[in-house]
Amino acid sequence: MGKGYYISRHLATAAMVLAAIALLTIIALSVVYNREKSKNAAKFTNATTSPVPPTQKTSNEPWDKYRLPDTLSPEYYNVTLWPRLVKNANGMYIFTGISGVMFTCVKKTDLILIHSNKLNLTLFKGHHAKLTGQSGVTAPAIKTTWFQMETQYLVIQLEGKLKPGKSYWLYTEFTGELADDLEGFYRSEYMEDGEKKIIAITQMQATYARKAFPCFDEPGMKAVFHITLIHDLETTALSNKTEKVTIDGTAVTRTIFGPTKKMSTYLIAFVVSDFKYISAKDKKGVLVRIWARKKAIEDGQGNYALKITQPILEFFEKYYNTSYPLSKSDQIALPDFNSGAMENWGLVAYRETALLYDPQTSANGNKQRVVTVVSHELAHMWFGNLVTLKWWNDLWLNEGFASYVEYLGADYAEPTWDMKDQTILYDLQRAFAVDSLTSSHPLSRKEEEVNTPSEISEMFNTISYSKGAAVLKMLSEFLTEPVFAKGLSVSLTVLSLDQTPGVKLPYSVHEIMNRWILQMGFPVITIDTRTGNVSQKHFLLEPEAVVDRKSEFNYEWFVPIKWMKKQQVQDQLWLLQKSGTLNLVKSLYMIHLPQDLATVSKNEWVLANLHVSGYFRVNYDLGNWERLLSQLESGHQVIPVVNRAQILDDAFNLARASIINITLALRTTKYLLHERKYIPWEAALRNLNYFFQLFDRSEVYGAMQAYLKKQVKPLFEYFGNISSNWTAVPSGHTDQFTQIIALSLACSTGVEGCRELTRNWFKKWMQNPHNNVIHPNLRSTVYCNAIAAGGAEEWNFGWQMFQKATVAAEAVKLRSALACTKVPWLLNRYLEYTMNPEKIRKQDATSTIGYIASNIIGQSLAWDFVRANWDYFFKMYGTGSFSFSRLISDITYRFCTPFELSQLKRFQKDNAETGFGSGTRALQQAIEKTTAKIKWLAENKEPVHQWFLSESA
Repeated sequence: MGKGYYISRHLATAAMVLAAIALLTIIALSVVYNREKSKNAAKFTNATTSPVPPTQKTSNEPWDKYRLPDTLSPEYYNVTLWPRLVKNANGMYIFTGISGVMFTCVKKTDLILIHSNKLNLTLFKGHHAKLTGQSGVTAPAIKTTWFQMETQYLVIQLEGKLKPGKSYWLYTEFTGELADDLEGFYRSEYMEDGEKKIIAITQMQATYARKAFPCFDEPGMKAVFHITLIHDLETTALSNKTEKVTIDGTAVTRTIFGPTKKMSTYLIAFVVSDFKYISAKDKKGVLVRIWARKKAIEDGQGNYALKITQPILEFFEKYYNTSYPLSKSDQIALPDFNSGAMENWGLVAYRETALLYDPQTSANGNKQRVVTVVSHELAHMWFGNLVTLKWWNDLWLNEGFASYVEYLGADYAEPTWDMKDQTILYDLQRAFAVDSLTSSHPLSRKEEEVNTPSEISEMFNTISYSKGAAVLKMLSEFLTEPVFAKGLSVSLTVLSLDQTPGVKLPYSVHEIMNRWILQMGFPVITIDTRTGNVSQKHFLLEPEAVVDRKSEFNYEWFVPIKWMKKQQVQDQLWLLQKSGTLNLVKSLYMIHLPQDLATVSKNEWVLANLHVSGYFRVNYDLGNWERLLSQLESGHQVIPVVNRAQILDDAFNLARASIINITLALRTTKYLLHERKYIPWEAALRNLNYFFQLFDRSEVYGAMQAYLKKQVKPLFEYFGNISSNWTAVPSGHTDQFTQIIALSLACSTGVEGCRELTRNWFKKWMQNPHNNVIHPNLRSTVYCNAIAAGGAEEWNFGWQMFQKATVAAEAVKLRSALACTKVPWLLNRYLEYTMNPEKIRKQDATSTIGYIASNIIGQSLAWDFVRANWDYFFKMYGTGSFSFSRLISDITYRFCTPFELSQLKRFQKDNAETGFGSGTRALQQAIEKTTAKIKWLAENKEPVHQWFLSESA
């Protein structure tokens, strides 16, 4: 689709934009784009009248339902806002505003419901709004208005009916608090050159636009927005659209922005700040600007983001086969931001760590985070913004898709980094961990399951992002990437796979993908090379757990299996039922006849899920496992690097689910003596960290430490040699990550020379605070080990450096490392700091508690602290906060005893009235995980102990 061409499609064809979704015809994607000229431009006035107190009801009335009725459709808004960046006479930061919305009546009604939350609306003749008709239409008089607090509506009852097909204008004036709550229109504070700075910024996703101005706050309720901001003379105003005109007044500036595309409320953004920017124009004249604090821009921290934005935009234009839909791309780094980044159309907002990169102090991992997050957010400029989900139950369409293609965009910008291979670590294996629980949920949930702000917020989870990405990657693999990309054309023409050369499928994409999208979980595929039998079963970490959620597909999947026998790639198989043997080959494999699995010789091995293209785990008969282990130890390079990571992760999780013996899983780590690649080591480390958490309070820990010390020592020595005794950095991108693993694991297991190395580096820095010679890649590990080995002096020095840090990435390294101390009173003091925004920013409070909980000394302290202050955190961060899920997961991660399970259940019961907001499912998962670990430990603790003892000698 060319620039400036607008389209409309019905559900069945709109979904074609994404082959996965498209051919499933599951989702309604809102893609209506119409330009409207603004009418009745409103004059700004101050509004301070208090709202009428609500009357809470439990009923079937429309205002007691969380979804808007289908009676009205917004066309455009005129919104003028004036944020005050100094306190008023009451000691508060406020904003004042006016908003007018023109809407069309779709069905006859005498009721207007419009979202409004925490806004103080001016009364007009006793009512909270004015209503007028358009084009000669007379609007019915307003009968009464009130706020329905639970559902966050301004309710307007009319004396008569609105007429279908006619348009009306609803006008409001209001005051809101410019709070520091990270939601809606809020303020951020930071220090620069000894001066406290205040900026006004927004985060509307998912249900916070209603906190900035009254609006129809659902993703399907698209409209054109005309934004005007009034602000101090020394500040700059930004919004989704380029400003049309700036009018200087005697005390303030009025910035009027051009009309936006027709878009959802959650994508609206505006900022008032004194930030600086750097800019460039791409080949097609699109203006790209990177905005940040003045010092950050002056220090060059925005340069890398500017450099990679242009090639990423270029890649997506080719990938989507359509031009970037706007004339500018502003990206802004914010000191306080609740999520990592937000894809506001034309004004993308980021945490500083996700956009800024300082070559002097930022690690290689920080650089990778910038390119992946920028790629993720820019992917949304087309898919998510141009084409939008109808309702939040299908959030995976937005986030799963962006999570998949972010690696493609990043790979285009940094082609030597092997970005595509890292999806196995950051999406597939992450999704497996959650999707193997009975408390998981399908990618696409029923609309009635997702209603409240908390339920909506809960959808921003690992399933939507990481499983969504993994399932779409699988789809692109069996369709082939060119066919998959063809389905993404924004022309929204129907893609007929049957007419695509070279692609043959056993069923339609609709029938295949329904099983992956409409039922939770995934299968474990078991291949018996002795008989040729291939079978599938719903994989659960707790095999005896009861799955309450019913599935119309009975937890069976149509499974594409890429595989190799010994070193030869075989034709792809399709497993279309629970099990079968070679005698059922025509019904099992539909497309290609496999070579006879039953003829595998004693020295041949079979490897399934080649290049980890499918969303499933793999198990084999014991003989094939033995042959794979033998190959790993004799020549691991023969097996693709991502499959080495897969073998490790599958084996450990199959053992956790009691499908294979735990000692078989542990044996997959023996070959690591010879491994130098990042992805297998990272996969191993994640699984071993799980063991650390299980055993670091038992006698198993010592034997485990001794074994891992032996395994990591060659890696530590290897990087010592190639880095001239740790004075240089490996040239390979992922080799730098492996070097970090070598240092971290060597120090934690007591490899000779490692802890002395980190302590000496940190000591030199303490002696000369202005000259930090520790390489940025290694700082997180060095800081943590030095603070863990030290006492109050080292901790206080780290705290001072944290307070002085001007680069966000460096501040994160120090904030994390401060949680490594073994001194209980320091950890307790640090926990108290999380309740003081002057010490720990609100956006960082829950992750800081999580860091402390990961410390064996701090875990019980963090658990007690959160329980004691649950009401505070719930009130402070709100029921819709994204932070609760991670907080609950972090503080319960180590739980594995009956007493800890009883504490969890008591916590759930004691706080039932307060609630858990977006952390509700995380609490259920914590109980499920703890229950599974208790049972597993009872059966496996002693065999594990004996194995480590025998292998560490």
